[in-house]
Amino acid sequence: MAFRQREVPLSEATWMREVDEDVDVPRSALHPDRRTRRAAAQRAASGAGALLAPARHWARVYVRDLVYGANDGIITTFAVVAGVAGASLPASVVLILGVANLVADGISMGASNYLGILSEEHADHAAAGAADEVPSRAGALRHGLATFVAFALAGAIPLVAYVAPVPLASRFTAATVLTLGALFGVGAARTFATRKPWWTSGLEMLVVGAGAAAVAYWIGDLVSKAVGTGI
Repeated sequence: MAFRQREVPLSEATWMREVDEDVDVPRSALHPDRRTRRAAAQRAASGAGALLAPARHWARVYVRDLVYGANDGIITTFAVVAGVAGASLPASVVLILGVANLVADGISMGASNYLGILSEEHADHAAAGAADEVPSRAGALRHGLATFVAFALAGAIPLVAYVAPVPLASRFTAATVLTLGALFGVGAARTFATRKPWWTSGLEMLVVGAGAAAVAYWIGDLVSKAVGTGI
């Protein structure tokens, strides 16, 4: 007489024990404890935060180029405005000299930054004994382009007073206010890549830029008077 063995459903504990015996799988993978779940949550959070990392990394990499280019663009353009204003020349002269300054000096600054970074990379490769390796020109080109764009955009701010519907007698005053505001804004923007408070960074840039702008105005006024006296 044949006896048929009755099939007994395995309990969860028995099934898990057999799985552990047959397959080399850590029990933590099947029954994650609180520590494992917390570690997984932290990895997921760090993965989500990594989506924002490129923006912060980009700001830190190019902050020197952007601040340097913007600051120099604002100061040099305002120097042109101050010189023309001191000589009492027409507004058209301000625009012609200002735009020429933006293009020529912007290209010069971008090219200088590109060549400077490329020279540093060549020197670093030579010091490391990798003279046969050619440094990447793409990175240096990006830094040079960032400098040029920052110079051109920020440097155009003082010229806005000469294209906007501003009374002729108030244009230089408006250009001065725009210049000081731009200097503060550029300084405050550094907080995207630094830990300093935005007002501290803004005031620091404002003081340094205002000092340079005052010197530029004084030199422009002095030269215009010297030329006017026939010297």
